[in-house]
Amino acid sequence: MRPALEAFVDRGELAGIVTLTSYRGEIVQTDAIGLSDIGTRTPMRRDSLFRIASMSKPITSVAALMLMEEGKIALADPISRWAPELADLDVLRDAAGPLHDTIPVRRAITFEDLLTHRSGIAYAPFSEGPLQRAYEQALGDPGLNTLSVDEWLRALGTLPLAYQPGERFHYGHSTDVLGFLIGRIEGKPFRQVLQERIFGPLGMADTDFWLPREKRSRLASLYRFDEAAGGLAKVELDMYDAPPAYTPGGGGLISSAPDYHRFASMLLGDGAVGDVRLLRPETARLMRTNRLTDAQRQFPFAGMPLWRKSGFGLGLSIAEDLVDNPYAVGAPGSVTWPGIFGTWWQADPANDLIMIYLIQHQVPVSANSGSTIATGRGAAGRGALPVYQRGIYEALQGEMAFPLRGRGA
Repeated sequence: MRPALEAFVDRGELAGIVTLTSYRGEIVQTDAIGLSDIGTRTPMRRDSLFRIASMSKPITSVAALMLMEEGKIALADPISRWAPELADLDVLRDAAGPLHDTIPVRRAITFEDLLTHRSGIAYAPFSEGPLQRAYEQALGDPGLNTLSVDEWLRALGTLPLAYQPGERFHYGHSTDVLGFLIGRIEGKPFRQVLQERIFGPLGMADTDFWLPREKRSRLASLYRFDEAAGGLAKVELDMYDAPPAYTPGGGGLISSAPDYHRFASMLLGDGAVGDVRLLRPETARLMRTNRLTDAQRQFPFAGMPLWRKSGFGLGLSIAEDLVDNPYAVGAPGSVTWPGIFGTWWQADPANDLIMIYLIQHQVPVSANSGSTIATGRGAAGRGALPVYQRGIYEALQGEMAFPLRGRGA
């Protein structure tokens, strides 16, 4: 598999790749290919750090479910108790229509709505029409932001919802809101909650919203494919000089393959890994159970009919049909949620298999760009992911309970 992945680096389509695979509780494969920074010729390391973007969402979701187990919240609870800024919002009559053309909200947003992206809260890149610009102006950059939590929530409260709460899956800032509310409920910064409840117990020492200077040499640089130049161009992103107040649980974390493997192992272990238990088994299984209705599954995700192939639980997608499924491979029941910079992972309970694939490759994002993001059409280097997927499942094919199915097949 290594030579096949090296070919993407040799052709200049990717700077570098880190992979890690565990099978039946043992790490059976890990590799670091290419460079973490082309300009400095810094080799990629197995513990290189990556902006994992939306791979942050399952972590935030686990933190919320821990509070649910303690009776501090319930899935059906309105969030308005903890977020009065988001009470009694207006809803656009047409998600792509004028901002003034609204109707009243029919019911309050609940914690389940946030966990399943059915709150009606949007993202600028995944919106169309005037709402996209309104989000950009009110909230700024979704990843790096100088607003405080209170300022950001007040700004979000000035925007109409794209859809009625509970109506449909619509990708947006729901998990960011969830993280900020966890902080309010616990009476401490959300970053501290994650450190105390998840990162510390699991030994995820390299996962954080902030990267101190002594670790920055390990951070993989972000690249995009420059069509005019015919090669990779570095994307310069600002770095915080101190831990930020704005810690978006939907996409702000930096992590490594070994760290995320500990988290994925906990999910695969029904809420526990080793002697550390974060969730009860029934809660972990609930997280991996589809919550979308049959009607909601007919709506596309970013232009793809994803929900006809996969369900969505509490912060995770669950593979059901693996044929031509852009986000999953292997056996039904596999869970994942990838990141916009090309990071991907999957936990396959049927085969007791965890796969982690990390790159830093920026692609254009829009309301209908899902197929480009997931499959590599028009996005240089994304074709490496199915090479990794196929290589792992083929190598273990003779031992597995379920044969290879899906994108890698």
